Amino acid sequence: MHNHVHGDNNDSSKRIGWAFFLNVGFTIIEFIGGWLTNSTAIMADAVHDLGDSLSIGLAWLLNKVSDKSADESFSYGYQRFSLLSALINGAVLVGGSIWVLSEALPRLLNPQMPHAEGMIALATFGVLVNGFAAYKLSTGKSLNERILNWHLLEDVLGWFAVLIVAIILLFVDLPILDPVLSIGFTLFILINVAKNLVSTIRIFLQATPDKTVRLKIINDLQSLTYISDVHHIHLWSLDGNNNVLTAHLTLNNSIDPLVQTKIKDEIATLLIPYDLSHTTIELEFPNETCRDK
Repeated sequence: MHNHVHGDNNDSSKRIGWAFFLNVGFTIIEFIGGWLTNSTAIMADAVHDLGDSLSIGLAWLLNKVSDKSADESFSYGYQRFSLLSALINGAVLVGGSIWVLSEALPRLLNPQMPHAEGMIALATFGVLVNGFAAYKLSTGKSLNERILNWHLLEDVLGWFAVLIVAIILLFVDLPILDPVLSIGFTLFILINVAKNLVSTIRIFLQATPDKTVRLKIINDLQSLTYISDVHHIHLWSLDGNNNVLTAHLTLNNSIDPLVQTKIKDEIATLLIPYDLSHTTIELEFPNETCRDK
């Protein structure tokens, strides 16, 4: 028995496209603003956002590729290209966070007073632009969008930190606040992205998405009247959303084709709540040797 449900990620592509154009546009503004304010911190953030823009562009491209239908080369479809994008972007964001820390930590020993007024203007704009882009992606459920959302959330929190520091520095001569807040927010983002990255790697390696769900599927299949054994059951995910199930079911006695059809219908109904994108079920007769053993 084989069941294939085509996923539609047009909305996902649109959300990522919004994030890409907003990020690219704001990166250009950052470079100009960094030059006008003579702020190395803003220029550094512009370089970081440029990397984000490249990552988001890659995610947008791969997300579009992932919507292609299955063919002879990729029989399950192209959903895993979206997962590949999430993996690459997660690695880029971890690398970017480490780079930000390497820039911020030395400033703890040698803090520099930035141009507060220019920082306030750019930070306000940065919070609004990146916040809107993060909002657009927050409704997405794919790992790809979740990873990208952390890209944008990192920028929102980073610019919010800049805004707070700039306002304080208007009244207090305490430049060390800049690297302290930057390090705090970067560590927060790094921890959360690392969690998503671990989840992405597990799915990329075809780990079982949920052991409890797998056990429940086994119990449900074994509860069927004509089934005596369930084995070689494999549950994995193509992209974090579209799951695949294969299983061998041993019949408790030899039955005619009409009853087999009835059993297949019962299995299909039983598996509906699990919202599987692909299912492949093989029925084996009693005393039949399983070729996969």
